[in-house]
Amino acid sequence: MNLKELISVARGEMSADLLLKNARIVNTFVGEIEQADVAIYGDRIAGVGDYGKAKEIIDLQGAFLAPGLINGHTHIESSMLHPTRYAQAVVPRGTLSVVTDLHEIANVCGPEGIKFVTDLARQLPLDMLFMAPSCVPATNLETSGAEISSKEVKKILAHPRIIGLGEMMNFPGVVMGDEEVLSKISAAQGMIIDGHAPGLTGKDLNAYLSAGILSDHESTTIEEGREKLRRGIYLMIREGSSEKNLDALLPLVTDNTYKRCFFVVDDRSCSDLLREGDIDAVVRKAIGRGLEAVRAIQMATINTAEYFRLHDRGGIGPGYVANLITITDLPQLEIDMVFYKGKLVAREGKPLFLPPPVTLDLRDTVRIKSPTGKSLRIAVAGETCPVIEIIPGQIVTRKTMEKVKVVDGLVMPDVERDILKLVVVERHKASSNIGVGLVKGFGLTKGALASSVAHDSHNIIAVGADDLDILRAIEEIRRLQGGLVVCADLEILASLPLPIAGLLSPEPLDTVVLQYETLERAAATLGNLPPAPFSILSFLALPVIPELRLTDLGLVDVNEFRLIW
Repeated sequence: MNLKELISVARGEMSADLLLKNARIVNTFVGEIEQADVAIYGDRIAGVGDYGKAKEIIDLQGAFLAPGLINGHTHIESSMLHPTRYAQAVVPRGTLSVVTDLHEIANVCGPEGIKFVTDLARQLPLDMLFMAPSCVPATNLETSGAEISSKEVKKILAHPRIIGLGEMMNFPGVVMGDEEVLSKISAAQGMIIDGHAPGLTGKDLNAYLSAGILSDHESTTIEEGREKLRRGIYLMIREGSSEKNLDALLPLVTDNTYKRCFFVVDDRSCSDLLREGDIDAVVRKAIGRGLEAVRAIQMATINTAEYFRLHDRGGIGPGYVANLITITDLPQLEIDMVFYKGKLVAREGKPLFLPPPVTLDLRDTVRIKSPTGKSLRIAVAGETCPVIEIIPGQIVTRKTMEKVKVVDGLVMPDVERDILKLVVVERHKASSNIGVGLVKGFGLTKGALASSVAHDSHNIIAVGADDLDILRAIEEIRRLQGGLVVCADLEILASLPLPIAGLLSPEPLDTVVLQYETLERAAATLGNLPPAPFSILSFLALPVIPELRLTDLGLVDVNEFRLIW
């Protein structure tokens, strides 16, 4: 960009490259709709007002023009799409900036996984910005495929696309002053540091925030969100595939607080991206719940940009990056044209750009010592056992003590009471580590589900009503070198291969969604399952979300931050 020429275009002396005429601009600076033309030179907006000269003119005829949407916290790996395919999915939806913490792929492949995505990002019509993974592994209560020390975090933070430190999930480590955890935070002083503090309150919350942590996306109740806002947190209002907090938190958005709030998805499945959208789906839902449309767009654009200190985006103004979307129906957020850096890259929901080739890097990452029936046994330790209880629509779980079904001294699945066996198999080092526990709320009456997507260390996780089906499903994951599997009566009913790091598919969005939805339909035949069962399953091994989780090392009481079984 030639700055002198940009100024000349802004003054109306020189022709713009592109002129968007007769736009109803969603002015996120002042929260109003403004009628004007927008002159673009190179990748920047030169001016807003009355312009006439341009190499190309598009008459919007009164359509709304808004800044490109910004997804302020997501893990692109949860889409199960190769980064190239991910861009093809979200760009037509108006997402033109994504802030992602790559701790999923980093927990499997370490810095090599980060490099895989950051190298590809340079070739996409999407500003993919990264937070350095702070928790690889998330805790010492599981086995991951890699470890990233505070020294390595410091090196990663020097990368030009890294804009801060990713969600600090090890909140007990912060509160208790763990030296390695604090060293990672110290390495990022002066940068954005994202938080992750489910249920944290009172003096522990004060201690956590005193370390310089600025945000949180784990609030699930209005009381929790209100306290965090009062303590200075930027509240990320999350609405993902299995983490749905919008309805609970939206009442917190007022004239006094809205500048401290913005929308995120955290984790969004390929199916939801195709059927509903990305951050646009959250905006649409917020408007449907009564939030004024312009304010909803502010919370998906300028609020996010200002939090991340991205001062050249989030609004339509002189000098801002020309990441823009046209909207034909504002309340429904019907997006027509998408411009990335002044170039039309999508229209009517279809990408217009040629992506870089899809590569099959990071393969052969599933290394297990196959479990046997003996390794899945749970011996009776008393009249009751701890059980992970699923809470519908949330990723937090409840710790319950339940009477269990016992046969010949061994605990068995009890489908009548919806108590099933849950298994986690270490898959990075073939260590033979296997965690076995019980889960309630999955609704399976037969068969098993298994997945190599298990946040955050991504060992193999399986749930089932029958040990033999669990073993068969786990073996199929090994054979596929990653993926999702439905099994019943020792037959594989459906599968979705994920050969890239055991997390991603190289296939196009439509193909992956077809496989994923076939998988969910097959799973639904095995009982009365909750929505998005594989998404729910993927979080049951995450020992930083209360109250009870299972890792390859055993059953974790997250509130006590220790193995209990």
